[in-house]
Amino acid sequence: MGQVTIYLDDETENKARAAARAEGVPLSKWVAERIRRRAGSEWPEAVRALAGAWPDFPSVEQIRKSKAKDVRRRRV
Repeated sequence: MGQVTIYLDDETENKARAAARAEGVPLSKWVAERIRRRAGSEWPEAVRALAGAWPDFPSVEQIRKSKAKDVRRRRV
């Protein structure tokens, strides 16, 4: 298991310690869980469940049917 040293200002440290204490876990476990959540490479299930949640949003086919004229693009 790796060991990491981090430096926190007093206010942040106190908040982290209080949150860990409120959850009944050691500070290192509390920090590790936050890192796992934030560093994940997949969207959380709650976010993925939102796919298709807006029934009035136009489909790809509807968007492509638009008769609007596209703007001329500049060469970069």
